[in-house]
Amino acid sequence: MRFPYTFTDQMGLTVTLPQLPQRIVSLVPSQTELLFDLGLEDRLVGLTKFCIHPSDKVKQKTIIGGTKNFKLEVIDELQPDLIIGNKEENYEEGIAGLQDKYPVWMSDIYTLEDSLEMISQVGELTGTEARAEKIRQGIAAGFNNLQPVHPAIPTAYFIWRNPYMAVGSNNFIDHLLQRCGFSNIFADQPRYPEVSPEQLQAAAPKLILLSSEPYPFQEKHFGEFQEMCPEAVIKVVDGEMFSWYGSRLLQAPAYLHGIIEEVEQGIGH
Repeated sequence: MRFPYTFTDQMGLTVTLPQLPQRIVSLVPSQTELLFDLGLEDRLVGLTKFCIHPSDKVKQKTIIGGTKNFKLEVIDELQPDLIIGNKEENYEEGIAGLQDKYPVWMSDIYTLEDSLEMISQVGELTGTEARAEKIRQGIAAGFNNLQPVHPAIPTAYFIWRNPYMAVGSNNFIDHLLQRCGFSNIFADQPRYPEVSPEQLQAAAPKLILLSSEPYPFQEKHFGEFQEMCPEAVIKVVDGEMFSWYGSRLLQAPAYLHGIIEEVEQGIGH
């Protein structure tokens, strides 16, 4: 590849890099983990306070704030030559401010295919194509072997409490639910709808999945959902396995297979 080189990101915006990036800032936890797995530890200079993997390595990097409130002065001090973000997880105003100063590459993820494309493109951006291809192939192979529940199970997936918020349509979690054969009862709703107890009762899911993030659901919350839906099977699930769309997807198929097996036993498929 000859520089300067122009890329098109997943939002259709062009990003020109004058040279191979040496000072990268990541604004998204799952993409931060990918950068480490691509061997870019020495070139990754800044990340968000939510970037927690790999735990031993992220502590050594500069924190630039959260995913929704960047500390622009900290980013300026780091003088990045590439910033990697995401349309949903970051905020438009902050990204626009960064784009005025730096090359910013944005992902836009709704499906597994979008994730695989992102991994390939980040590999190309950073000159780590071979590692990216190995990760991409590993993820694709794992999901090709994932057998969904049949028939599909009417499912509600909750991400928040007070108010209750569930996963609706047109997002990555909904896509992975479908891959598992968990039919999202709120798939006709906006991306992350507020759900009243009455709506949940009327929808009558057979399975309720409570995510470990962003709200830290635990077994102590089972009672309130059991009261609303006495017939439903309720499980706490690892939110990272349903929502992180970087290299963590290498681990997701085995985890999802385990959830499918447990649910089939619990529901009696």
